[in-house]
Amino acid sequence: MKTICSNCETENEINSKYCSICGYKLPLIEDENVKTEIEQTKVTKPKRKFDLKTSLGFVVAFIVMFFVAQAIFKPSIDKQLANMASEMNKTCPMNIDENTTLKNVVALPNNTVQYNYILVGITKAEVKLDTVKKYVFPGVLQNVKTNPGMKYFRDNKITLNYYYSDKNGVFVTEYVVKPDMY
Repeated sequence: MKTICSNCETENEINSKYCSICGYKLPLIEDENVKTEIEQTKVTKPKRKFDLKTSLGFVVAFIVMFFVAQAIFKPSIDKQLANMASEMNKTCPMNIDENTTLKNVVALPNNTVQYNYILVGITKAEVKLDTVKKYVFPGVLQNVKTNPGMKYFRDNKITLNYYYSDKNGVFVTEYVVKPDMY
């Protein structure tokens, strides 16, 4: 259906307000058929329903991608411990007190860190193990439990080995602090 301009008699589209040739205002047509035709030509967007399965799929995919990214981009605890040990070893050997020197730090498998100490000027024969165990181990355990610098180890359930050797490198004793102890 077309609208005829009353000024120049040009055919115009039915939904035009002005003539395409002379610009004269076209009459409004109130025909029911015209309204129906105009409504049919309008583009309507399809309504989207909320899809629970799709939404859950996106949530699950996001969670999986988050953990995959963490695994790929965040180094494992063992790798972090190895880096930490390497950094600490740059300052070793380090005198802890008049009788003890930290020789080095070693990252072992299964979230374990070992501190290797040398008892300065003392041989294994001179060490009274019962006395050392009675006084040294409780202090070591208390340090692991309360020292703010040990928080990373506590949070990540790291096992800590304290390995002592005498001035000649002979093994004297070892204390192991496991996560269930702190």
